[in-house]
Amino acid sequence: MDKLFLPLLLCTLLVACARETNPTTMRSTDYPNLPVTYPETRTDGTEDDYFGTTVADEYRWLEDDNSAETKAWVQEENKTTFGYLEQIPFRKDIEERLTELVNYPRLSSPYKVGKYYFYSKNDGLQNQSVIYYKEGMDGEEMVFIDPNAINEEGTTSINLLGADKDNRYMAYSRSDAGSDWTKIYIRDIATNTDMDDELEWVKFSGAGWYGDGFFYSRYPAPAAGDELKGNNTQHSVYFHKLGEPQSADRLVYEDRANPNYYHYGGTTEDEDYFIMYAAPGTDGFATYYLPLDGSGTLPSKIEPIALFDDTKNKSQVIHTAGREFWVHTDIGAPNYHLVKINLDKPGKSNWTEVIPEAENLLQGVNTGGGYLFANYLEQATDRYYRMDYNGDNKTTIELPGVGSAGGFSGKEDEKQLFYVYTSFIYPPTIFAYDVDMNESEPFFQPELKFDPTDYEEKQVTYTSKDGTEVTMFLVHKKGLELDGMNPTYLYGYGGFNISLSPSFSVMRLPLLENGGVFAMANLRGGGEYGEAWHKAGMLENKQNVFDDFIAAGEYLIEQGYTSKEKLAIAGGSNGGLLVGAAMTQRPELFAVAFPAVGVMDMLRYHKFTVGKGWIPEYGSSEDSTMFPVLRKYSPLHNLEPGTQYPATMITTADHDDRVVPAHSFKYAAKLQASQAGEKPVLIRIATDAGHGAGKPISKTIEEQADMWSFFFYNTGTPVQYGVKG
Repeated sequence: MDKLFLPLLLCTLLVACARETNPTTMRSTDYPNLPVTYPETRTDGTEDDYFGTTVADEYRWLEDDNSAETKAWVQEENKTTFGYLEQIPFRKDIEERLTELVNYPRLSSPYKVGKYYFYSKNDGLQNQSVIYYKEGMDGEEMVFIDPNAINEEGTTSINLLGADKDNRYMAYSRSDAGSDWTKIYIRDIATNTDMDDELEWVKFSGAGWYGDGFFYSRYPAPAAGDELKGNNTQHSVYFHKLGEPQSADRLVYEDRANPNYYHYGGTTEDEDYFIMYAAPGTDGFATYYLPLDGSGTLPSKIEPIALFDDTKNKSQVIHTAGREFWVHTDIGAPNYHLVKINLDKPGKSNWTEVIPEAENLLQGVNTGGGYLFANYLEQATDRYYRMDYNGDNKTTIELPGVGSAGGFSGKEDEKQLFYVYTSFIYPPTIFAYDVDMNESEPFFQPELKFDPTDYEEKQVTYTSKDGTEVTMFLVHKKGLELDGMNPTYLYGYGGFNISLSPSFSVMRLPLLENGGVFAMANLRGGGEYGEAWHKAGMLENKQNVFDDFIAAGEYLIEQGYTSKEKLAIAGGSNGGLLVGAAMTQRPELFAVAFPAVGVMDMLRYHKFTVGKGWIPEYGSSEDSTMFPVLRKYSPLHNLEPGTQYPATMITTADHDDRVVPAHSFKYAAKLQASQAGEKPVLIRIATDAGHGAGKPISKTIEEQADMWSFFFYNTGTPVQYGVKG
């Protein structure tokens, strides 16, 4: 018998015995180190000069994802990674349990288009949800679009962009292999057949209908070979007339002076305005409007009018009536307020405040059924209120609990709206809401293969390095023993004004079922506590985000939830940057790290695809004041040879054209070269996948099974399956 196989077999038997004898007392075990040999990764002498400081970039060649050398490196790295993972004895058990857990019907909230209701449904293990429609709520269910029939690998995703005012046509976008690039198509609703229209090179766009056409946003076609990594510039708005070729589309707006700006928007319900936003990046934006006369024909001269020409703030039009606009804005209100602006007297002194700024963040305002629906975040959990368009008659909407909700949106004449409520242990449930009665009733509740009453969720407050109080959600089995022996998975994001609120995922259940703790911190840089909270974690304040995350780990250890031998950190995209920075600054604090699709090279991120759009959040290395800030925390540039870093599994994908895989490639190569000791450093590179959106269920299950296997093995956690919900 192979000498390597023997200890693994004994390990498997020990875990099996633990299941059958006394699993609650088996809190830790010693798994044998699995051998791992990394591919040879060459270095070169590439260097850059930043304001007199020389910075080496010895893995620059990995940025060329089209080269034969890079492709060979990817193959060898995946061979190493999967060779390691295949040796973990309970990997298959976790994959089987996840497959069982995921296999339940899921439904989206229906929304009304003329006489039809549209919604998506997944029977359980379908790679992509199928889009259905039916005439009336009691009509026959019919397939509108089945993405699984387009691509048998399940790597094609579909997103409905909306129907025209007369409810004849539905615009939809199609993405392949996870790319941000989409194509827009038009489907005749009555006949359920596609028209000949096909629009290419579209990113970050909706479809703003006007008559027999719509506004949309696109980039110029990229150079051959640069589709997934080239620098995208000149995002512009066009108008497409149904039945005409894309080459005939009319240019509505471009900004040659600011080629890096994003331009996007949509039309109002009555199609009397096109509202457009111009954004330098992912922070503030300018707001424009284009009056439309209702004829369905664009005016001969198109000149969008600036409602707010400053890009420092965020002002979104949520409703219009004649010459009056209702605007959700942070101008003069870091926690946002809703104001009414008359276009004939748009000056701030003439604004009418409809919903004043409050202590809690006014996260958004929706409309439907003749009312406003105000969404507040209180301690990172949702609250909703219904009120008249003048802000009067504020009425609380009773939600099922303290968690997250979304919906309460529809046309003016709709008297039944829908919303989804969820929490960490409350699966997403759809409720039908009677607008006039302010009453809700369950519309669809999933049936799961586990008992959520076995678990508890709570929110705690801890203190960061500079004394700032930060909140964190915790989820675990009831009766958890605080003895420092619990495997714990700490997740964070901390950026771009994104709020992390309670959400449900069956993918976390292997952790919870095996006695683990799920922790999610509301770090600075996020949007949970308003614009001031966001700004406290951006640009020169970015280190606050890492300090908050590190302090969360220290709190979990101090309170007895876990220990440094049992603690993992995880995050994706900006959260991948977070993990990379935390593990380079405090490598001894964490047992395992999962940086996913992370922004790891903070000196060159802005040179790829849409990365320049993040400059308002991060700053640029081409700015002499921001270069030293970025250099100080950039994960790639702060790896030190001979350091023992956590066991690390980096994840990325070959079609990620948002955070290009070169970030992860270069970080993995340097981390493998720097790692001291026997803790593994793996990079898992998914094929025909992108930044995350539209990933097939099958690929998600495989990736999650690999992640939990890696986590349990490298924290000495006995896996106790046989406990089947």
